Amino acid sequence: MADLNFTTMIGQPRDDYTLIDSGHGRKFERYGKYHFIRPEAQALWAPALDHWDADGEFVPGADEDGGGQWQFDRPVPADGWPLNWNGIKFQARCTPFRHLGYFPDMDPVWQWMAQQLARRPENAEQAQVMNLFGYTGIGSLALSQTGAKVVHVDASKKSVAAARDNARMAAMDDRPIRWIIDDAAKFTAREVRRERHYDGILLDPPKYGRGPDGEIWRLEEDLPLLIENCRQLLSPQSSFLFLTVYAVRMSALSLGNMLNQHFADLGGKIEIGELVVKEESRGLLLPTAIFARWSRS
Repeated sequence: MADLNFTTMIGQPRDDYTLIDSGHGRKFERYGKYHFIRPEAQALWAPALDHWDADGEFVPGADEDGGGQWQFDRPVPADGWPLNWNGIKFQARCTPFRHLGYFPDMDPVWQWMAQQLARRPENAEQAQVMNLFGYTGIGSLALSQTGAKVVHVDASKKSVAAARDNARMAAMDDRPIRWIIDDAAKFTAREVRRERHYDGILLDPPKYGRGPDGEIWRLEEDLPLLIENCRQLLSPQSSFLFLTVYAVRMSALSLGNMLNQHFADLGGKIEIGELVVKEESRGLLLPTAIFARWSRS
């Protein structure tokens, strides 16, 4: 098996999103013109700023796996407000799950995937890529921006509806994107049986989830088979697979070992690492997720 190279993918402050400060188990962020405080278990240090002036704060419940509510000091539109990533317009909003409909630390991932597709000897418009657990679709729109054909899969009707709304808002609703409401594991297994192939796969599986027909997803139990099926959907001519994992007690090395076992025959390279976001206040790097990725070159 190949050695695993460790790398850090850094999300920088930018117009649509900035991590202003972090510490004492929380983070202070700007999403467009609104400022928020959210829990952040990785922020074990003291904050740099003495005071955080936020429009709202998500106060977690007693259960570490969920619960809590938003508390607002100033009005924030309940139906969301527009943001812009790399020319893609979309809607951010305060969700009951502490997220804001958008994962800004994925910025360097979306850029990396575009680079991999740009290295293809074939025309980018011929590429077929898949976004599993696609959520509100910013990643799918970022992939579509390269000219690739995209298959977006999520088990939540609400998330897929939000993704299609974001596509319309970005004036990308005429792009070749298939919006599929389905259990990601079942859909991928069917694609294997259909002998389909993809040039790239992005997957961001949750720790726990339910499919549209009540299917149960448990990350530690179900991820290995999903990766095995994803491998069957890739060929030596494919460009990439990118796997992110949030909020679990798991090592990037474990993810890398799993990919190494399934992808050794494909050639290319496997890398592991962390997604981090750079603070504006002092340049500190806040870790947000672990990842493993395969690329042809």
